[in-house]
Amino acid sequence: MSARLLKKVLKEQEQQQQHHEEEEEPESPDLSTRPAINPFDLLNDDDSNQENESEITDESLMGNDYKEESSVIKSLVSVVSTSNQKSKKKKKKKNKAAPSSSANKGESLLDKALENVSLDANSSRNQPEPVKTRPEKVREEFTKQYAPSILQVDPKCLNPENELRRIFGSKVVKSFERSNLASSSRQVRGTRRGSHHARKTILVSPSEHWPRWDGSLSMEFLETRDGYHYFRYVHSSSYDQAQKSFEAAKAIHDLNGIASILLYHPYHLDSLITMADYFKFVGEHQMSADAIAKCLYALECAWHPMFTPLQGNCQLKISHETNKAIFTTLFTHMKNMDRRGCHRSALEVCKLLLSLDLDDPMGTLFCIDYFTLRAEEYAWLEQFSEDYKSDNSLWLFPNFSYSLAICRFYLEREESGKDTFVLAKKSASADLMKQALMLHPSVLKKLVDKVPLKDQAWINILKHSFFRSEKTGSPSLDHLINIYIARSYIIWRLPDLQKLLRDAALQVIETIEHNSSEAKDWACVRKEAFSSENNEYSHLLVSDFSDAVPTLPPENLQNFMVDPRIREADPNGVRIANPAAGGPAARDVANRNALAVLFESMLPWVHYGAGEDEGANEENQVNEDDRGNRD
Repeated sequence: MSARLLKKVLKEQEQQQQHHEEEEEPESPDLSTRPAINPFDLLNDDDSNQENESEITDESLMGNDYKEESSVIKSLVSVVSTSNQKSKKKKKKKNKAAPSSSANKGESLLDKALENVSLDANSSRNQPEPVKTRPEKVREEFTKQYAPSILQVDPKCLNPENELRRIFGSKVVKSFERSNLASSSRQVRGTRRGSHHARKTILVSPSEHWPRWDGSLSMEFLETRDGYHYFRYVHSSSYDQAQKSFEAAKAIHDLNGIASILLYHPYHLDSLITMADYFKFVGEHQMSADAIAKCLYALECAWHPMFTPLQGNCQLKISHETNKAIFTTLFTHMKNMDRRGCHRSALEVCKLLLSLDLDDPMGTLFCIDYFTLRAEEYAWLEQFSEDYKSDNSLWLFPNFSYSLAICRFYLEREESGKDTFVLAKKSASADLMKQALMLHPSVLKKLVDKVPLKDQAWINILKHSFFRSEKTGSPSLDHLINIYIARSYIIWRLPDLQKLLRDAALQVIETIEHNSSEAKDWACVRKEAFSSENNEYSHLLVSDFSDAVPTLPPENLQNFMVDPRIREADPNGVRIANPAAGGPAARDVANRNALAVLFESMLPWVHYGAGEDEGANEENQVNEDDRGNRD
């Protein structure tokens, strides 16, 4: 049945009911001369002449079940509302006689209309459904398709300025914005740019002095599978030429060449990311954040019209080379929000980053709990741990096992002053913390050293054999524990959480002394959950999850383009190049002449000498060779 025909049937039923009510009510002298006028009669007259044609055109224009069912539901709601209004008028005229008759009539009318819709839909499609009626099935499908995802992003919280206004007040934020505007105007003074209006975006707020969007990026739709829409970024020919120039400059570590690319291609992503890293190393954090913001602006300007990432139903797989830039940029932007203290904005960016690729290539799962706790979104974290991927296995990770206990601790504090018993059926925070310590006992020693915790009670606790070891025997688990300590150690500086952790540790020791087999059971669970002998998370760097800003000596700033894995593996020795990337051989520049290192950075294929120790070794080697020749 088409939507227009259904409206006509409902209007006829409404007129019949109205006529029946008028016969029952006594006629008043003022209203007897006025006939009942239906303002939709003119439309009905036109529609009755072309009833068959309207059915065909309506069905072709609707195109899907959702539009038809939405119009049906709206018309049914209008019928119920009009019937309720008429019942109220009838009650006033009859001195509130028979109060439930009109409501029953409205419900019966709604039931009859739903039955007609279900019967007509089943007969037209020849698909009988004996278990559920058609309207019930439509409601379930609508709920499944349009229910809000756990990773749905709030666009208002993406803007850090809103959070800063909530924390510091609007006056402080406005004064800070005026100072930034003055500094930016001084930077762009002397440059000639045509005035233009920047496109409004949701990820960042573009500045007026930014160049006009050049359209060098675009996005194409690939497919729809399992309820997700898959997309991929596409580069233009001019962008590909800029990318070749970038690769050539990167191969010889030419920072000036990379900066010159941005003069002609101001939205080249890899060049902006490289300059952002450079500004971060020299301590210019605001300029680094601006470079990342330009990347996000370019990436958002290239979005496909069907690309709606805030709903959590769009996928940008990192397996496509052109999609890698958005993951790197969003991850850096998330850390910038954390550095500014905008933890709620960082949480929304974290949800967006996780929703774009459910395989989680950036390790977002291992910091989303930290941002949730800092943003005080405790109820969301519990819901996320239960709903994400439809399994309850997130608590096996060390960060979630401890963070969920902290989350329950704050929720219990909120519910303590109320009369509700929402958390009565859930485990207590003390039990969850005890469970986390039994599952990952090696976290405690690293927390005590990192926070640090210097009370005598912690010294006595760490003397116990259960908490003495810092290694678990699983490379993957040890790596995840290091990430958790680097990311979330600051949370444990609160005295209330320290007391919760200390009491749970004492309970664990008491339990093990009475029943040693329980520790073995938890060890079996830990070994089964992290059974791989290799580090499955080696692609995640601990330094990426730390709030410490890496720095290099001033004479070695050109070396920031080195692979960060080499820098993390050897933090004391700075290396000139990455041998794995096919560049010049890596050389230690400690105790080297600064001028020689500068020339080597400009001409990396030339070696201008060594340090004092290395020169002494070479001199000894020459003397030994001379002695051998004399002999």
